[in-house]
Amino acid sequence: MTKKITIVDYGLGNMLSIGLAVKHCGADAVFSNSPAEIKNASYLILPGVGAFSAGMAQLNSLGIVDSLLEYAEMERPFLGICLGMQMLLESSNEFGHNAGLGIIPGKVEIIPTINNNHDFHKIPHIGWNNLILSSDKNTWSGTLLQNIGVGSSVYFLHSYLTILKNEKHCLANCDYNGIKIPAVLRRGLLYGCQFHPEKSGKVGLKIIHEFLKL
Repeated sequence: MTKKITIVDYGLGNMLSIGLAVKHCGADAVFSNSPAEIKNASYLILPGVGAFSAGMAQLNSLGIVDSLLEYAEMERPFLGICLGMQMLLESSNEFGHNAGLGIIPGKVEIIPTINNNHDFHKIPHIGWNNLILSSDKNTWSGTLLQNIGVGSSVYFLHSYLTILKNEKHCLANCDYNGIKIPAVLRRGLLYGCQFHPEKSGKVGLKIIHEFLKL
């Protein structure tokens, strides 16, 4: 039986590309903003592009925040992508203070424009970058990244990064001119990718395929 993946459609996601990637990996993609369908999904993807405040405003206006929170507590596969990952955290300071979903403890702040050596770099962080182990991990075995080699390259496009209260929720980082950027978050079967797996070629498709196997 073909698996059905529910993709949250709230007007700020890269819906077509994600849907095509899901279908390429052998599952059916269903786009929905129905609170009931979201809460009762077997697999859920929360995409997102744009500003944190706009994303949360859309989720609230559609009345789907409670459904997302309920789903997250059911220990079913959940994947947040880019802005969708950032909204899993408690808050963001993008265009003022904005409350997030609060599923993973931490906050979202703008990427510093200089590193510890006072070297400047462009914001947003855009393009291909390598995934590296987070500081408290020595393997990705048993996770969404278990078939991804350390150093694999994926595609990023963002100006803000997550600052976690507990490093245990970080599965992988990337290095942007000496700035450590959390690239993959995890809490049980809930994952977040700061990069775009649907735009990351074969590596991204492997990640989506692993998500479908959870």
